[in-house]
Amino acid sequence: MPRVITAFSNPLVKRVQALRDKRHRREAGLFLAEGLRILTEARETGRLPQILFFAAASARHPLVLALVAAVEDAGGEAIETSEAILSKLSGKDNPQAMVGAFATFNTALDDLDRGSSAIWLVAERLRDPGNLGTILRTGDAVGAGGLILIGDSVDPFSTEAVRASMGALFTVPLVQTTWAEFLPWLRAGPGQLVGLSLRTENNYRTAPYAAPTFLLTGNEAQGLPAEIEAACDLLVKMPMLGKADSLNAAVATAVMAYEVLAHHASAKDA
Repeated sequence: MPRVITAFSNPLVKRVQALRDKRHRREAGLFLAEGLRILTEARETGRLPQILFFAAASARHPLVLALVAAVEDAGGEAIETSEAILSKLSGKDNPQAMVGAFATFNTALDDLDRGSSAIWLVAERLRDPGNLGTILRTGDAVGAGGLILIGDSVDPFSTEAVRASMGALFTVPLVQTTWAEFLPWLRAGPGQLVGLSLRTENNYRTAPYAAPTFLLTGNEAQGLPAEIEAACDLLVKMPMLGKADSLNAAVATAVMAYEVLAHHASAKDA
């Protein structure tokens, strides 16, 4: 039976609210996700929050009841609360009907099956949480095998990144690693490393992609370092016909991902 908490001073409320801070997330090994849709998708992938706060007004919704039951059956804690508390936890004036505290996770490179998909997304020193969330959504949309974050990238478990992923954080395998670990792993099996770069004449529409394709996007401001570009099997660029010299990292990744997807589909039909 869920307990009821309506006091802002409650220690559990304070502890869960603190998860909006990276240091507290790291210390607790927990992160926040909000919204009935996202938490339901997480449940369908086998991930449940350890702590679930839900609005009293939504307590009779069948999906809320299912989540509450699943959390309690798994040994977690479900708490009925007010919209004001949910707003405090999420940092939003118009909060979602529920907020969950999940255990953080990270897939190891050696646990990936590179044959499970013809396309993989790789991002090097990605800094914007909105871009990270959007790239995860793109990975889900194109059926990517996973997203591999290289180097000092933004925390994928930040509230902003989780929110921007719209649940894809739970559906797309996520690896956080270093370039020194990634490259030997990649070269130990099949995989074409394709880097997005302005320092090439290879048009992304006519480039020779090979499956599995590991599509590498660089830092938003600096792009890919020269030594990483040199290690790529193929560099491609998208022609810029206006005054802008580059696309947003998440937009460029999405455009490239669908181009690679179309190329593989054409090669399969040929």
